[in-house]
Amino acid sequence: MRLLPVLRLRLRPGACGAAGPGAEYRQGQRPGPRTREYFYYIDHQGQLFLDDTKVKNFITCFKDVGFLTFFFKRLEPNRSGRYEAEFPFLSLCGRERNFLRCDDRPVIFTQLLPGSGQSRLLSYCGGGERLAVPFQPESLVMLPENGRLYHPAPAKAGGVGLVRSALAFEWSPCFEYGRGPAQPPTHFLWEGRRYRLTEELLPLLRAGEPGCAGETPAVPVTPCQG
Repeated sequence: MRLLPVLRLRLRPGACGAAGPGAEYRQGQRPGPRTREYFYYIDHQGQLFLDDTKVKNFITCFKDVGFLTFFFKRLEPNRSGRYEAEFPFLSLCGRERNFLRCDDRPVIFTQLLPGSGQSRLLSYCGGGERLAVPFQPESLVMLPENGRLYHPAPAKAGGVGLVRSALAFEWSPCFEYGRGPAQPPTHFLWEGRRYRLTEELLPLLRAGEPGCAGETPAVPVTPCQG
């Protein structure tokens, strides 16, 4: 990965866990021989940034598919003993450590790729077909505590990913609320089929599995009309 200027920064309390008093890092710091450390942040839209980027938007996020694929394919819970509370995930590149914090989950589903039937792929974090999992409509789940929509993700990255708000809103007419509009949806209508939602991800979401406690705004998922 490209070497970055060494900048001394103070960790700010964030959606992914507040840093302890006086906690600091430097982009490109060397904690040991031939070892460098970098620090990243992914927002709830699936955009990846250097953590210290002051203005975070589409212009300043990483867009190179090769880099994004390399980064997220190697993503795992941070059990390095360094910055575990502030940056719960880690992507290793040889002796280079790339720490990641996030709004909610480190995997953000951003796009349903073209296809039909069971061949549909759900892409995440801007990687196109190189970062994608089979679309499982029956496994979509809305977490009652925050109203957000989730889908199964690679096990190494926590097993569950957040559906980007724009995509969740696009799918909102497809949900049915068999237990009433105040309860999570029970069915999902997709390509002529009616899927009963299994809610299999709820235990994983509630079990304290690796993730980030975020402040991502919930996207209203409203019942079908008519």
